[in-house]
Amino acid sequence: QAQLEESGGGLVQAGGSLRLSCAFSESFTFRMYFSSYQMGWFRQAPGKEREFVSTISASSGDLSRSDSVNDRFIISRDNVKNTVYLQMNSLSTEDTAVYYCAARLYGTLTGGRDPNNYDYWGQGTQVTVSS
Repeated sequence: QAQLEESGGGLVQAGGSLRLSCAFSESFTFRMYFSSYQMGWFRQAPGKEREFVSTISASSGDLSRSDSVNDRFIISRDNVKNTVYLQMNSLSTEDTAVYYCAARLYGTLTGGRDPNNYDYWGQGTQVTVSS
């Protein structure tokens, strides 16, 4: 079993920036390297379905992101610290949501856009953007 814990959410004014972090850990009896996991960020606003934000591949570091965030959001990973990040810039009120990180073993970038393909999820962190 893998565990994910997000942090870094909060309240920010429109136009501002936040960096979310997601710490990855595994139970001792089921040990796979963090670098074997494809990581993703999703978000869910009140009354809406969970939405893909960005994903980064397990080993090559290739990434994909949704059109709604385009180049405002940058996903990255540190395979030494077992952490994935989401740098969010030029935030707007439409970015207000609970942000979740997710993990799955390997996989394609295309498959990483579907939340149903992930095995592990964090508890989420709230991001609120005020106008």
